[in-house]
Amino acid sequence: MAAAPNHSATGIRIDLKIIAEMIDDGSRVLDVGCGEGELLAYLQEHRGIDGRGMELSMQGVQRAVAKGLAVIQGDADADLVDYPDDAFDYVILSKTLQATRNPRAVVEQMLRIGRHAIVSFPNFAHWRTRLDLALHGRMPVNELLPYSWYETPNIHFCTVRDFIELCRELGVRVKTSLSLDAAGEVQRFTADSRWANLFGVDAVFLLEK
Repeated sequence: MAAAPNHSATGIRIDLKIIAEMIDDGSRVLDVGCGEGELLAYLQEHRGIDGRGMELSMQGVQRAVAKGLAVIQGDADADLVDYPDDAFDYVILSKTLQATRNPRAVVEQMLRIGRHAIVSFPNFAHWRTRLDLALHGRMPVNELLPYSWYETPNIHFCTVRDFIELCRELGVRVKTSLSLDAAGEVQRFTADSRWANLFGVDAVFLLEK
């Protein structure tokens, strides 16, 4: 999992602020894997959204609820099926895709229950990861991938090109794609360019049915 990017002047993580800017005011939003509700709280304050959250960690749920947020304990792999079709305008999965057991099914469920899906994930094809593997022949451990292979919560690493191919297989329209650097800032090229797969640390995709 990528290391946490810098925070913006508003106090929210820069990559989360980028996601927030993709969301229309007053939207119905479900944040899957919402942690302690940092993004939900920001969206409620600055976008006036009707927000809900799902988080696997009970500690995260408790801290989010303590902030007055509507967050429940849930598993993206198992519990998205309980929501009706088109229940939300946006369903968000921020840096959680690689930790799900069935990423393809999760993306399908997100676009069943939401008109839009926003997915962000660390890009395993970044040049530093490639170089570490080439030089040392071992799974890298660095600020971008801080866990040893045997203790990482990430079980399905993917690259930007992998995710674009998944969207094609699902017949999903990519409305916006952004490539982020190590500080969480948007790079000059979009995530669907060949440079993003090499130089992008993280990617953010806004998807439509």
